Amino acid sequence: MRPPLTLSHLTFPAIVAGFVAVLVGYTSSAAIIFQAAAAAGATASQTGGWLTMLGLAMGVTTLGLSLWYRTPVLTAWSTPGAALLVTSLPGTSLNEAVGVFVFASALIFLCGISGLFARLMNAIPQAISAAMLAGILLRFGVDAFAALQVNFALSGSMCLVYLLARRLLPRYAIILTLLAGLAVAALQGGIHATQTQSLVMPEFILPHFTLETLLGIGVPFFVVTMASQNAPGIATLKAHGYTLPVSPLIAWTGLVALLLAPFGGFTVCIAAITAAICMGPEVHSDPQRRYWAAAAAGVFYLLAGIFGGAISGLFTALPLAFIHTIAGLALLGTIAGSLQRALSDEKQRDAAVITFLITASGVTLLGVGAAFWGLIGGVIAHLVFSLTKR
Repeated sequence: MRPPLTLSHLTFPAIVAGFVAVLVGYTSSAAIIFQAAAAAGATASQTGGWLTMLGLAMGVTTLGLSLWYRTPVLTAWSTPGAALLVTSLPGTSLNEAVGVFVFASALIFLCGISGLFARLMNAIPQAISAAMLAGILLRFGVDAFAALQVNFALSGSMCLVYLLARRLLPRYAIILTLLAGLAVAALQGGIHATQTQSLVMPEFILPHFTLETLLGIGVPFFVVTMASQNAPGIATLKAHGYTLPVSPLIAWTGLVALLLAPFGGFTVCIAAITAAICMGPEVHSDPQRRYWAAAAAGVFYLLAGIFGGAISGLFTALPLAFIHTIAGLALLGTIAGSLQRALSDEKQRDAAVITFLITASGVTLLGVGAAFWGLIGGVIAHLVFSLTKR
């Protein structure tokens, strides 16, 4: 039985975590969405409509799934999928591109209702899931300190405030770090706001299906989305001890994407990196109350969708060093916890290390990202080591 909703569990740290998650989600890959839309031949207005629809889709699914399951479930667009579209869509009409979105979302929906994806995920050892998550997040932790070379005053001030706050006011460490970073960025004149259109109405685009585009773009897009986005998203939940029925999560996100694809909602997936921000101990000491951070993120996603142009302009106005630092510091606890879970079982330690290293390497093979290959490498190593020890 699900615990009752208690609004008193909605704390300020949870709201800040939700905001940081949305901030990181938009600023880290919004540029890829613009490139994918341009590759499909979308106009500036249509591209704004895509961001509006994606924000609404992520807001509805994040808010709905988090409150229904009382678990921090965040959704996101598929950044690896968008990157694939950037290279695959040139020469394809906008109607054919939308046909690809509809086709891939339908396949994801079928994976959800058939239960196939859930059976695969349940067979993966927890140590390997945790190692994959640590490998995914490693780059964000490294970037937080690499930002010192880009803007030492900004990143150094944020790191110092974070250390002092973790010692004196640990629950508010990320809040104080965020405020300190904004203050220093403002003093430096590093916040560059641009004039943007706030409200953009999505435009319906009739999908057109051709065998060439469905096989050449649709199938790879589906594989990349499931392997590089949904699999790490489910692994993130599992690594944090949240056991949810996988099939409904995949089915609901696939269905929403299927319905909104003609308006530019090209994909909706289970988030990994942004979700991890809402699962750390800074959000709440009780893991069962951290779902409010995800719910807050859902509200911010809705605002980002309704006021897509203005919100996107606000996010892109912040210095890149600020984004890298706040994201990395917000994920430190999650990185440490993932590594601890990955290495705690001596029998699975070697396989977990292999998973971590492959994932952290960033290698891309056959158009599929490192998270998938890290998972495959870890499972193979686990099976080999298990067989040799019998």
